[in-house]
This record gives sequence, C-alpha cells and structure tokens, in this order.
Amino acid sequence: MKGPSMPQLRLTQKRFSLQPHSCEYQVLVLGLDGAGKSSIIHYVCSTEAQKHIEPTQGFNSVQLQANGLQLDFLEVGGSQNLRFYWNYYLSKAHVLVFVVDSADGSRLHTARQELHDLLSEDPLLPLIVLANKQEELDLHTLNNQREFFLLPTSATYAGLDTANSVLQLKSLLIKLLAQI
Repeated sequence: MKGPSMPQLRLTQKRFSLQPHSCEYQVLVLGLDGAGKSSIIHYVCSTEAQKHIEPTQGFNSVQLQANGLQLDFLEVGGSQNLRFYWNYYLSKAHVLVFVVDSADGSRLHTARQELHDLLSEDPLLPLIVLANKQEELDLHTLNNQREFFLLPTSATYAGLDTANSVLQLKSLLIKLLAQI
C-alpha cells in the first residue's frame, strides 16, 4: 500500500545529507504531539524565555552552531497523520532525540510503542530520550524548605552499566551528605 505523498517542507535552511560535511549533523527530534518537542528545540537553541511556543504543524527546522559543530535540528510533528513520515527522516539522522510527555500517563504506552518501532528501523542510531513536563507531576507542592532533585533514570540490571543518572545520584548523595 502506498503512503501519502510527501508534504512540502517549510525549511529555510539547506537540505540535510546522509553524511556529515565539515562537522554538520542532523538531530532528528520526534515524539507524540504535545510532548514538548518545539519547546525543547527552542530552549536548546535560545536562552530567550517564551511564554508560549506554537506547536509544530508539520515540520520545524533550526540550526545551531556550537563548539565548532553545526547541529541541524529537524522536528517532525507527532500527530498520528505525520508519524508515517518519521522513518523517512530517520534514515538521514545522526542522532534521534525522542521526547516523552512524562505527565501524560494515558499515552505513555503509545509513545513507547512508537519509539520501539523507530528503534527497530535503525538499531545503531544514537538515542536520547527526554522525559519532559516533569513539573506537571505536581511535585512543586512539596515543602519549600526541602531540597528537591529530580533525576530521570532506569535502574534495571540491563541498564546499570550505562545509566549515567545512577552515577549522578551517587555524586549528588555524596555532595548532600557532606553538607550535613
């Protein structure tokens, strides 16, 4: 069955290539609609505060120069009708950033399934998963006198050898306990 034709991209920068040229890399940013992809891209590329960032209606492209690298962020919208195109852009990416709305428990299973489908398409592509909107877990209601740290982690037997957040926890514990 043939899928829908490719929509016209609203990109103002040059097209992306499969191979990096002089330190140019494509960062593909995916996740379900409403996960916060546009906001994350905005704050990675700009320190300017925005009260409201418009959700992406199709595609979004931003270029960032940092430490001698050119990072071309490409966000493809996460609505059901745009997910069909994810695999097309996956093949051109150097890294995948997958954004999950961690406060939307009703859609965590869908996000997980979409991520696993992507990973099966390219099992070697580097992956960063961002658990976004953790402030919506209502943790701000904690006592203001309490020091509070939220570290996303996966402390399982299979993940312990690569879970940097577990090492961050150890470092944080040592720093906190040294202050007592």
